[in-house]
Amino acid sequence: MRRQRPETAAQHLTAAVARARPDALVGEVRSRLADHELEDTELVCVVDDDGRLLGLVSFADLFRLPADAALDGVMRRAPPAVQAHEDQEKVASIALHYGLNSVPVVDAGRRLLGVVPARALLAILRHEHVEDIHRLAGIRRETSVARRALDAPPVRRARDRLPWLILGLAGSALATFVMTRFEAALNAQLALAFFVPGLVYLADAIGTQTEAVAVRGLSLAHVGIGRLLGGELRTGLIIGLVLGGLTFPAVWLAFGDIRLAMAVAGALVVAGGLATTVGLALPWWLARMKRDPAFGSGPLATVIQDVLTLLTYFAFVSVLY
Repeated sequence: MRRQRPETAAQHLTAAVARARPDALVGEVRSRLADHELEDTELVCVVDDDGRLLGLVSFADLFRLPADAALDGVMRRAPPAVQAHEDQEKVASIALHYGLNSVPVVDAGRRLLGVVPARALLAILRHEHVEDIHRLAGIRRETSVARRALDAPPVRRARDRLPWLILGLAGSALATFVMTRFEAALNAQLALAFFVPGLVYLADAIGTQTEAVAVRGLSLAHVGIGRLLGGELRTGLIIGLVLGGLTFPAVWLAFGDIRLAMAVAGALVVAGGLATTVGLALPWWLARMKRDPAFGSGPLATVIQDVLTLLTYFAFVSVLY
């Protein structure tokens, strides 16, 4: 037998499920349940003579309905289902979207192969949650050992994390270089330096929020990247406007320098839009390049956001001073 691709519906499939014809009576189905050893006790799958899935009846309904009711009149028609090769993440998404405790699995002709049972759905959700945490931390998705980061040997943990942290080190060197190009402005107005850590932090925080949405949302979204980017750009600008609006009077009152206040507030507005755009566009681009979107989160996006924020801030400084 050919080995199934990992992390698909087939990996969690069980064929030991209750099946019945649409003309079967509820009482008959209930009486036959004791004759079968089932691995799923959530659904009765209603199939035709060729085994094609027609509908579903939950076990709760099966024991609530009158014994003389035919399944054809009480079943959930045209139920959602997945094919065996589809990603396990889609299986969990369908279960949540349609409120199913088990998800039917069918072939290309919609013939029933089995279901992904509730216990498997819980395992999938936990697995995807842990994987997302690793993605947001910039740990690549390659083996089961990498997913169990706390159980992995220290050398493996270091190997998973160091490449992107070394990239971050290179980015910090670039950020330092940007700072040196504005040494004269910093010497003339020392207060300019006070706001660099805060601006960089806020841009990183805004970008991290977007990355948290993008890493999961890109795989489930059904709209184009242009619409997603437009929405995130507008969101970032709104966030930047609010933060800039709060910062402007505070800096002006504290330092008595309206140009400094304008530079900080303006940098926040632009950085908000840039951070959300980078936080979404980078994982999307890497996914299009057939790379794990995890590479676009955490350290890599932080490097880009930091440098862009500094360039934006000092561009305002150059214009205003």
